[in-house]
Amino acid sequence: MILDAKVIDHAIDEAVLEDVGRGDLTSIALIPEDAQYSGVVRARENMVVAGLPIANRVFEKLAPTAKVEILLEDGAQVKPGTDLAKISGPARDLLTAERTALNFLQHLSGIATLTRAYVDEIGGTGAVLLDTRKTIPGLRLLAKYATSMGGAKNHRLRLDDGVLIKDNHLSVAGGVAEAVARARKAGLTDIEVECDTLDQVRQSIEAGADSVLLDNMPPPVLVEAVAIVAGRIKTEASGGVTLKSIRAIAETGVDYISVGRITQSAPAIDIGLDWDSK
Repeated sequence: MILDAKVIDHAIDEAVLEDVGRGDLTSIALIPEDAQYSGVVRARENMVVAGLPIANRVFEKLAPTAKVEILLEDGAQVKPGTDLAKISGPARDLLTAERTALNFLQHLSGIATLTRAYVDEIGGTGAVLLDTRKTIPGLRLLAKYATSMGGAKNHRLRLDDGVLIKDNHLSVAGGVAEAVARARKAGLTDIEVECDTLDQVRQSIEAGADSVLLDNMPPPVLVEAVAIVAGRIKTEASGGVTLKSIRAIAETGVDYISVGRITQSAPAIDIGLDWDSK
């Protein structure tokens, strides 16, 4: 996934407004205007890196005369003590930019790291990990960029990016057959139906759905669902998936597994920025 520069700048501008406000009172009062700093961004735990270009852009905007040397590419797996970037320039500007840059880097690397753990857990099964729309408002594209750095496949970015007929849609529309028929009549394609039961799986196939989301089905039921589908359409398992359960789910033969936890509950990674005055 390639991030649009406008998306990055918008996210940074909002973050800077939130963090800096009218100015960095402490740095202005304590740090001489001509003071220079240099420092190193360093991993403090095992991690998958995500967000270095975004952190770099923070420094470009808040410390335009600073020099930032990115040492690794996003997606790299690193150990504690690995240097990620070197930074030097005006101390005031760098201190003002520090927190915003680290917030992006720690949050996105946390998502990428947890994503990679899930991807590794299903290695060799043929199942593909998908992300979801369960993201922090305003940061979805960045979060989905981070999951791609961790090895997941991006699912729907927005509601206009795909058709997923969920249980509440079915309730209002009057069932699977009617819902799929209405979607087809509206000219929609690649229609996916959320199924809570095996009967709904059968109905979805008969109605002409392109894929089914198997919601909160335990592995034995997923095996039955996969057998019913018999390769005719794609299958996606979803609902309450954890690192402990995902392997068994993948081994049922589903094509995809979607996990909201990788964007909704990923802990921030510990990354340090150690400064030295010149």
